[in-house]
Amino acid sequence: MFICGVEKMITAGIDCGAKNTQVIIMQKGQIIGKAMLATGYEQENAFQDTLAQAAKDAGISKDDVQKIFATGSGRKSLKAADDTVSEIKAMAKGAHFFFPNARTVIDIGAEEGRAAKIDKLGNVVDFAINEKCAAGAGAFIEGMARALDVTVEEMGPLCLQSDKEIPLNAQCVIFAESDVVNLIHANTEKPEISKAIHDAIASRIASIIRRIGVNEDIVLLGGVGYNPGFIAALQRELKVENIFIPECPEYGAAVGAAILAAETA
Repeated sequence: MFICGVEKMITAGIDCGAKNTQVIIMQKGQIIGKAMLATGYEQENAFQDTLAQAAKDAGISKDDVQKIFATGSGRKSLKAADDTVSEIKAMAKGAHFFFPNARTVIDIGAEEGRAAKIDKLGNVVDFAINEKCAAGAGAFIEGMARALDVTVEEMGPLCLQSDKEIPLNAQCVIFAESDVVNLIHANTEKPEISKAIHDAIASRIASIIRRIGVNEDIVLLGGVGYNPGFIAALQRELKVENIFIPECPEYGAAVGAAILAAETA
């Protein structure tokens, strides 16, 4: 069967964040390779290394990739990318790829939290960003895990062990850390502190979502998609039964960038 050149085109989407760089390779609307490495100081090197690993995963050479779109905080520093796309547009297209009925998308990275309202084609209708305080970002969870002397992976399960409600400052990471220190000094149990932390983050993210409206089929992207404590807290805060999460939520924006690269071919 004849396949036109556009359908055969191999595209890559790169999400260059403050902590990690993710690359997705797609062809004919399917993911054929992916990889993730720490971004480090040299963003271009991280991109090239991650692209090489993703190409290997796809069983191709990185020279076979015909178009590359970059997103993320480091996107403008990547000289090898053909074009850049905003995190909002990328996450919207990525969410639509995984869940076509999605109308609300949340993406929480190391630095900030973002929410977007999208249409049936995955185009952005409205959006809101929390970029002034890490209390709405993945870095906040990591910092609080260090304060509790547990791993990031332990934070979510710890949260689920408590049903107590303890107020915690959700507006500023500095004040929140101070609150956590006070709880530690008061010999508060770790599960109770973890739940307070996750409730505070969920409150922060929910406030962003409410700016654009809580629409049907909410999709969560970003590494916090692996955190059951945060998911449960956000469900409580938004009063929803389901939040949809793709198998590899950290690749959502990279997927969207790869799709946008194909759409402009």
